[in-house]
Amino acid sequence: MDTTLRPTTAGATGGTLGTRANASSRLVPTRSTGSVDDTSAATAASTASAAPLRANGSAARIASGLQDQVAGAQQALDYLERVANQLEALKGELTAKLAGTRNGSRLQLEVHARQLAQTLAERKKTGGGSVDSNLNYSTKPATQRFRIRGLDIASLKQSAPQNISFSVGSAGGPQMSVAIEPDQSNQEVARALDRALAPMGVHASLDENGELVFTTPESNWSSVKDSIAVSGRGRVTTEELPANLAPQQWNVSAETGNADALRQSLREVVQALERVHRSQAAASAALQAASVQVADASTPPPDMTIAIDDFGKVAASTDYESLIALTSALVGVSRDRVLALLGLR
Repeated sequence: MDTTLRPTTAGATGGTLGTRANASSRLVPTRSTGSVDDTSAATAASTASAAPLRANGSAARIASGLQDQVAGAQQALDYLERVANQLEALKGELTAKLAGTRNGSRLQLEVHARQLAQTLAERKKTGGGSVDSNLNYSTKPATQRFRIRGLDIASLKQSAPQNISFSVGSAGGPQMSVAIEPDQSNQEVARALDRALAPMGVHASLDENGELVFTTPESNWSSVKDSIAVSGRGRVTTEELPANLAPQQWNVSAETGNADALRQSLREVVQALERVHRSQAAASAALQAASVQVADASTPPPDMTIAIDDFGKVAASTDYESLIALTSALVGVSRDRVLALLGLR
């Protein structure tokens, strides 16, 4: 009896913490070319042993999403540790230079500043997509902060009441309108703008100084920065907000150095270290929480038992057709994929 195998298209997305299951597997008996008696007996046996191999898609999807979160948190922790070490080195060099000790050499300070600037420039590639330009960690994708030139709270309230329409994208794209009233508070104006822009992937809020600031995911920034239009103004100019830490702009080349500039650089380093430590704690907590959820998102025992029994019955047969079916099923199944599947148990 010929037996064909329709394998699942399940695979690990990386690491050993999750898989994607897209379809179930089933051993399907094909028409035999043997005698009638042999065919009847074989068909009965194969019917009994060819129960469907069930895959718990819900558990696999949960584990896959959690795996992405775990991978992002791990990358963020690795990146933040590298930044923290470089900041600590810079802190020591700046402190030594300000104190006038022999350890605070110009060359060492320049080298450390260049290394940190390079690491910050690589953030989007090596930070796991969850560390923003100010070294803050979030389980959500990192965002880009920007302003729209000429669009601030004072000018909006001065022209109230008014209706403003926004569009993001090519000409003729969808527009969202917002009504600005003179009796609205600054926070209410920001919330109204946020509701209007949210469907376009842009959000509005007030920063720590009460100024209007807009955000969008960094992955969306290239398509947003030059394509925002406002009614009555046409295409507007967006201004990317720089990061709080900018070692490439520090003046540390002079042998004596500018004491005030060095003190300001030291303050930036200390503040950045505080943010990094908070981000490390947040990433560690997210990693631990996701790991616990992965353990809880295991395949239910009944489904696992059925799958094991199905496979065991076929594997117990040593006839040529069964061996061919098993061999076909295992083609392309790597050690990492097996470990990932076992991780769901």
